[in-house]
This record gives sequence, structure tokens and C-alpha cells, in this order.
Amino acid sequence: MNTGKIPVGILGATGSVGQKFVELLSDHPWFKISDLAASERNSGKKYKEAVNWIQSTPLSDKIGSIKLKKCEPELDSKILFSALDASVAGEIETEFAKRGYFVISNAKNHRFDPEVPLIIPEVNPDHITLIKNQRTKGAIITNPNCSTIGLTLALKPIQDKFGINKVNVVTMQAISGAGYPGLPSMDIIENVVPYISGEETKMETEPLKILGTYYENGIVNSDMKISAQCNRVPVIDGHTECVQIALDKKTGLDEIIRCWKEFKALPQELNLPSAPMNPILYLSEANYPQPKIHRNVDGGMAVSIGRLRECSIFDFKFVVLSHNTIRGAAGGTILIAELMKAQGYFDGVIC
Repeated sequence: MNTGKIPVGILGATGSVGQKFVELLSDHPWFKISDLAASERNSGKKYKEAVNWIQSTPLSDKIGSIKLKKCEPELDSKILFSALDASVAGEIETEFAKRGYFVISNAKNHRFDPEVPLIIPEVNPDHITLIKNQRTKGAIITNPNCSTIGLTLALKPIQDKFGINKVNVVTMQAISGAGYPGLPSMDIIENVVPYISGEETKMETEPLKILGTYYENGIVNSDMKISAQCNRVPVIDGHTECVQIALDKKTGLDEIIRCWKEFKALPQELNLPSAPMNPILYLSEANYPQPKIHRNVDGGMAVSIGRLRECSIFDFKFVVLSHNTIRGAAGGTILIAELMKAQGYFDGVIC
């Protein structure tokens, strides 16, 4: 039956992020899951036979009965969400793009390719136009690192109005960010691990591209300076970040809070299905935000901010919380696809 929905596929469908894609897309108003792809050893198996389902909602029989395919560019769906591990994502995504597929990727491999947009839909939707510079039949579009997204959404309204020249951020990142099964319990219970491979570099560089200026031939990165320290903590979901900022223009606490509360962008104007009504929730209570309480605000797509104070070294300091597997991974990537559909990039895709 023709539902009018656009068929989509998921690469790396059996992993934790792949499962979150399945969960969020199972009843999506615009997209329908038509292809699930995974490793060669699982090819031909029914999804429910190959996956160790760890999501809170039950796996539907309809999705569970889909037969897994290889991650090769012979899928029926022309729009693909990539949850592939970085060890294999680069070449696979490139090959799909060459063969005419739109690959919207959560992997890190292509984030800094000059012609590949690195997108947070509320922050830099204009950067999607970069795909016209890709010399392929299809295109690759990337979602940033999970910890980058919460930070950059918090910075965007302040950067636009007052300018930011320096940022210091210390993260307390949930264990789900390490995938499943993640860290051994004896490494993380009653412990903090002050190292996440590659994470600090991502946080110090990705926002510069995202907040950069788009020109016809590429992006000129922001000249903001960012220093990051990243820690893994015994929290299941929700990345917490303690942020300090130095501004170009003087302002006060009330003005910054007003920036956050009033911030809305193109996804809200377009009323995209996954877009939070308010991308940023400011909490005035002294002990908020907390992952256990606030990670699922607006379906896990909103960023919660609290504890804004003046800083004796920088100008201001505050705390940011975002859901790392929803806003920071599958949900944010789906929002990119919704934006592209609303802007006509998928016109002509067979429904």
C-alpha cells in the first residue's frame, strides 16, 4: 500500500544508535523504514533474530520481520541514516553517495570534508547547500558529535547577539555514549573516567565549523577558542556540560536568559515533526538541570540549561544538559532529514 511516506534505510541497524533510529522512525509521519542493513554475517537474517534489542519500547513484529541486507549500494531506499561505526563508515558512505543515495550520517568520518555539511538544524541550516559541491550523484550530510550539539545550541543565541571569543567546557558524559555494551561495570560504577578517545578534539573543532560563515565555495570557520575536558560518568543517558564563556560585548544575566528563552529557528518555523517547540529550556532552580529529570524534555530533543552566573575568570558560566542518543545522535540526524525534505531536497524520491 502506498502510504505517501518516503522509504528510508538504516545502515548499522543492529547497534545501539541503529536501534534508536529504528525506534524513532517506526511511527514517523514522513518516513517509513524499508531497508535495514548490517554486517555481512547478519545479512539475510530477520532483524529480530540478529538484534539484541535494548530500547525501552517493544520491537514491532513488522520491523522485526524485515530481512537484513548488506551495507552495499543496492538498497531500494535512496535516503539512508548511517549509524555505522567509524572504523567502516567512511568508505561505505562514500560509495553510497557515488551511487546516488542521500546518506545522513551520525559517524565522524566525513564531518570535516570541505564539501560535507555538519548540521544542527537550528544553528546552521544554510550549510546544507554545501552538498552542491559534492561530485557525486547523491550526497553525504553529517550530524555532529553528541556533546558538540548541546554545547553549540547553548552558544548559538549568545554568539549571534553578543559574540563569543573563548569557551571552556568540562563534560560529564553518559555511558550510553560509548555504545552497547559500553564500559565494563567495574570500570564505571563508583567511578569517573577522565578520558574519552577523540572527544575533546571533536568538541574543540566541530563548533567552529558549525558556527562558521557559509560562502559559495565552503565554510570559513569561527575564530572562537574552545578548550574541552571530557569525562565518562555513571549516568545511563544525558550529557552534562559545565561551560564558561568570554564575550565580545558586555551584557547581563537577564539578557542572556532572554536570548535562550526566545531562541527559535527554522525547524520551529517549519513545524518539523521532530523539532522541539523550544530548542532551549532555561531552568532557574539552583540544582537544575539533572539528567534523571530533564534528559527527556520535549522527547529528548530540547537542551536544558541552568545555573547561569557571572564568572571571575571568564564572563559567565552555566550548565548544559542534552540527551546524547536522541538529540545528540538519532533524533538530531532525523531532524536533518526532515529539514531537507521540507526544503525540497528529496523531491522526486519515490514514495
